[in-house]
Amino acid sequence: MAILLILLLASQSLFNGEFSNPMDWLMNKLILLPGILIGLSFHEFAHAKVANMLGDDTPRLQGRVTINPAAHIDPMGIIALLFIGFGWGKPVQVNPMNFKNMRRDGLLVDLAGVTLNFILAVLFAGILWLLAAFQGEFLYTYMGDVVAQIILSIISINIVLMVFNLLPIPPLDGFGIVTEIFDLRKKEIYYRIYDKGFLILMILILFNITGRVLTPLVGIVFDFVMGIFF
Repeated sequence: MAILLILLLASQSLFNGEFSNPMDWLMNKLILLPGILIGLSFHEFAHAKVANMLGDDTPRLQGRVTINPAAHIDPMGIIALLFIGFGWGKPVQVNPMNFKNMRRDGLLVDLAGVTLNFILAVLFAGILWLLAAFQGEFLYTYMGDVVAQIILSIISINIVLMVFNLLPIPPLDGFGIVTEIFDLRKKEIYYRIYDKGFLILMILILFNITGRVLTPLVGIVFDFVMGIFF
């Protein structure tokens, strides 16, 4: 994992001018941090909450039915999201044998994280609209500009997490969604892909294939969310 992360850092050309102004770099990362903590924490909380509601108490017993970032944050995932633009939290462990309907309930759990990310993006777009409508002058101050940037980063990061996690590649939610819809566990190809899923994902990221796919999709969703209010 560490070697792959180093390769990914190098592939993003992080050292080609990004650190020319350390204070600007630090401020940019601090602005991103609230969005990262909110996006990852609520994403994993949604998985845990829905699984618990559907009869699986595994997440509750492991202390995952909470929005406390400490329960969900993976240090490597945070580093990746800060430096590379994608990241992950600690996966919520689920025992599908506890579900009344394994395929249906598994699908609902897989959809929960990305759904809440989308809801959060819309919610914070609404908050930004309220600020613009009723506190417009504040947004033209230095502090108001910082607040606006933080809110925009929360919107963007939640959209990135939603779109990225919908990719049908294990261990992402998209693969789980496709698996439940098409009942792929009964097919041999499921296990071949699942065993090599993380390696496939890292290769796609390393060669920026995911970036080429995600960038336009994220832009479309961002425009849609902002267009609801603006």
